[in-house]
Amino acid sequence: MRRRGIAIALVTMVAMAVPARASAQKLIFLVRHAERADAGATPQTDPPLSSTGQARAQKLAALLADAGITSIVTTEFVRTQQTAEPLASKLRVTPETVPANNPTGVVATLKISHGNEIVLVVGHSDTLPAILKAYGKADVAIADTEYDNLFIIVPATGTVSRLRY
Repeated sequence: MRRRGIAIALVTMVAMAVPARASAQKLIFLVRHAERADAGATPQTDPPLSSTGQARAQKLAALLADAGITSIVTTEFVRTQQTAEPLASKLRVTPETVPANNPTGVVATLKISHGNEIVLVVGHSDTLPAILKAYGKADVAIADTEYDNLFIIVPATGTVSRLRY
């Protein structure tokens, strides 16, 4: 009986010493905001979406409506929020706002606050590459004229796919 007690104590100590596997997102959809209303003009600080951008946001919502998204992350800028809005409305999800100037913080938010979720992140041409690099996809460039990129990240496998929509 004493040996059994010692064995149980030993197994318990070993189990407590082994770190639990951290939860990670099941899937991350990553897009740049849709077309800005100030395209071709003097850039504004925080422009809304153009009519073309609004149509693209609707297209994104239709495309991802059945993808199982449970969280949406945008930056503080109107254009990212307007890109996410049609899908957020359809899914009845309130987007979480993170600072655009901190892609490392976005990655931390994904890993800490959205474990085991399917997440949509709406960012910018200058922030998406850093987020993608954190998930193993280095050297991605997004031109100022590109609004149709849809990246799909499978964190568990390190798979990153790039599609156009």
